[in-house]
Amino acid sequence: MSDIFENVEPMVYKSRINVPYQWWAGETASRFFISLRDDQKILGTKCTKCGKTYVPPRKSCPTCFTPNEEWKEVSSVGTLVTYTVVRRQLASLPRKAPVIYGLIRLEGSDTSLLHIIDEVKPEDINIGMKLQAKFAGERKGNIFDIEYFRPLK
Repeated sequence: MSDIFENVEPMVYKSRINVPYQWWAGETASRFFISLRDDQKILGTKCTKCGKTYVPPRKSCPTCFTPNEEWKEVSSVGTLVTYTVVRRQLASLPRKAPVIYGLIRLEGSDTSLLHIIDEVKPEDINIGMKLQAKFAGERKGNIFDIEYFRPLK
C-alpha cells in the first residue's frame, strides 16, 4: 500500500478555523460562576476528609476522592505562584500582547487559579507578589467575570 503514495508530494494547507462550541458547566462550576456574576465572590469547595480547599472548585477531592459538599468563600487577594508572558499576538488571546498569565493562590485556598494579570509591566512582575481580583463591570457568568488580577496596592 505504501507504493501508492511513494511519488505523492505532501500537501499542506495552512488555515485558521473557528469552532464555536458550548457545554454545560455542571452543578459545581455553575455555582462558582453564578457567585462571581451575582455576588462578586470567589467560592471554593472544601474536602471534609483532608481539609483542602479547591479554587476553582472540584466536585470531589482529587487527593482522597471524597465528595466536596462544603462550600467556602475565599479572598479575592492572593499570591502569584508562577507566571508566563505571551508576547506573540495570537487570535486566541483575549487582549493585545503582551499578555501575562499567572497562577494565583488565593488566601483561603490550597490550589491556584490560572488567570490574566494586568496593570503591571512584564518586567515588573515577580513571583510572590500580592494580587487583587478586579471584577468586570458587566458580568456574564464565566471566568472573565474576574476581568483580571492586579498588584495589590
